[in-house]
Amino acid sequence: MRFAVSVLALVACASSATAQEIPTRRAGLWEVTMTHDGRNMPPQTMQQCTDAETDKLMNAFGGALTADMCAKQDVKKVGATLVISATCQIGPMKSTSQSVVSGDFNSNYTVKVTSKIDGLPSGAPQDAAGGTTTIQARWVGACKPGQRPGDIVMANGQTMNIRDLRKMMDDAKGGAPKGAPK
Repeated sequence: MRFAVSVLALVACASSATAQEIPTRRAGLWEVTMTHDGRNMPPQTMQQCTDAETDKLMNAFGGALTADMCAKQDVKKVGATLVISATCQIGPMKSTSQSVVSGDFNSNYTVKVTSKIDGLPSGAPQDAAGGTTTIQARWVGACKPGQRPGDIVMANGQTMNIRDLRKMMDDAKGGAPKGAPK
């Protein structure tokens, strides 16, 4: 389980950037699907209810969590796309990645992350060494009744709110991640 969490953290490193570099999505309900080419994992779909404040918080929170792990994280605007190159380390594992963000943050966008992970423990599944993860997001409409901005409905139906997750992480770490908004 610890190995799986470490690999997921390295993938998160690959797709995060600072909040100032990622445009704010249109307020409302977004459906986000992640597929993993070259890995034995089914697609995962979640829904995110956002407004401007919680969308910035989601981006900043992810960037703050990975800031200490990523020695290199370059973001460049190339035409209408963002290209993010990152080198991150968790213990003996090192991830090098490139993410290409394209589309429109009002209706739909795609993030394609190509990564390679070195230093995997012996016995780790071969498909954990890297590959391509594609994140496709589309705006569905207004948030559902009872949802509040920041709610994330996971593929298993569990709902969490970014503010609650942030508080849990702050409590576990003894304070907010460095550079994260409050």
